[in-house]
Amino acid sequence: MFRFDDNLKVYLHRDPVDFRYGMNSLSILVEQSMRLNPMDASLYIFGNRRRDRIKILGWDGSGFWLLLKRLETSHSIWPDNKADIVTMTTNVLHARVARRR
Repeated sequence: MFRFDDNLKVYLHRDPVDFRYGMNSLSILVEQSMRLNPMDASLYIFGNRRRDRIKILGWDGSGFWLLLKRLETSHSIWPDNKADIVTMTTNVLHARVARRR
């Protein structure tokens, strides 16, 4: 599994996104929908409707990284809270993307 630095902030986009979206569209969602800066030292997590795929957008100072994970036998668990911005730690991120049904 890909591991992230424990000091990174992680933000979850609560609503499902169209998985044809690339870096530009996702960074616009971060700016306009989440009202955050996509070029800070944070990770932004996006999921599809079935929650069997996630995209992680991150900025490393010189460009965006876009990671995609397709879960074959499980799905990600999204929080039920209705907060405008959902944050989590990298440890929670690691646990959520590998969770079994």
